[in-house]
Amino acid sequence: MNRFLFCFLLFVGFYGSNYAQKRDVSRAAIHWLSFQEAVELNKTAPKKIFVDLYTEWCGWCKKLDATTYQEKDIISYLNEHYYAVRMDAEMKDTILFDGRTFVNPDPAKSRSTHELANALLGGKLSYPTLVYLDETLNMLSQVPGYMSAESLLPVLTYFGENNQGKIAWEEYQKNYSKSK
Repeated sequence: MNRFLFCFLLFVGFYGSNYAQKRDVSRAAIHWLSFQEAVELNKTAPKKIFVDLYTEWCGWCKKLDATTYQEKDIISYLNEHYYAVRMDAEMKDTILFDGRTFVNPDPAKSRSTHELANALLGGKLSYPTLVYLDETLNMLSQVPGYMSAESLLPVLTYFGENNQGKIAWEEYQKNYSKSK
């Protein structure tokens, strides 16, 4: 009986410590900012800006949150190389940017698109869309649709390491290796 109790306690202690370690890892999260916070931080410490344009009603946006944004490689890369922004494309907030005031033109109306979201998407409303801005807030790319971690990481590294000026995306994608 004592051996059984000892083995049981040993097992519980081992399992409990592994569970605690896994839980600590899962607490790591993307440091989401508002658009204004990212722009302000960029003034003193320039980084690229990653904007996730989503809506509350978008199923693929929810899947992106539940899967891709939970992957440690995505969390780590975004936090290190980008200011990550989550922007509800139908938000009601007023945003001052680049000398302009952006608003939701009809905030009482369901599915009314915010002017900044519309500008970032070039009028092509699709959710989710991932927008990449360089350190000077110029548009690098807009990538519409859900992306798995395996498909998002190469895009993050392509822009994060300034490959867009050196190699075509198609060529980079062919030669991409996660172990880089």
